[in-house]
Amino acid sequence: MSLQIVILAAGMGSRLGRTLPKPLTELSDGRSIMQQQLDNINEGFGPGIPVTAVVGYKSEHIVERFPQLNYVYNEQYDQTNTSKSLLRALRASNKGGVLWMNGDVVFDPIVLQRAASIIVRDQSMVTVNTSSVSDEEVKYTVTAEGFIKELSKTIRQGALGEAVGINYISSRDKAAFMQHLARVHNDDYFERGLELAIEHDRVLLEPMDISDLYAVEVDFAEDLERANLFV
Repeated sequence: MSLQIVILAAGMGSRLGRTLPKPLTELSDGRSIMQQQLDNINEGFGPGIPVTAVVGYKSEHIVERFPQLNYVYNEQYDQTNTSKSLLRALRASNKGGVLWMNGDVVFDPIVLQRAASIIVRDQSMVTVNTSSVSDEEVKYTVTAEGFIKELSKTIRQGALGEAVGINYISSRDKAAFMQHLARVHNDDYFERGLELAIEHDRVLLEPMDISDLYAVEVDFAEDLERANLFV
């Protein structure tokens, strides 16, 4: 499988109230959030898959902890959101599809094993949880054919669940997606770029349901407590 993986780890994570970058937050099993992501990547895809981390806030701490990774720097981490961090990583990527994840997601390693069956088809996808629909999270709706129609925090009606923060853009959809990431506002999440790619380029995003597995985006202290129940 020809695959590239990106971890978005540039943000300050101020809501969690830690002094180090949020991906370095220690879990109850002694690993950092980022270490459990890398362990899951190795378990899901095997060793040798190239992983690029987008860093910004106190980047030297992440680089020191994980010298084996490739790095892309977002020096404007305090002025931009995940759309611009991801754009930098995609511009630095090689030909082919890219799997990316937010650097604060604690998740079951089976998630990536399940994703592999979609990635091998080179099908763009968004990982979703249909068991929860929170106002604070990115929500989604689907078309009559079952592909993603809307993807944002502002959906008010008809939301089917939440986007988990683990996604794949296919080799054929990557260029269009990058164009829209470049167009969106600095403070937009990457989901806005996906919405525009759906609207203007008819990109088909398959929702991959992982409601039977655990996946927690650690934004607040209570999220960390919940994540620690699983690891």
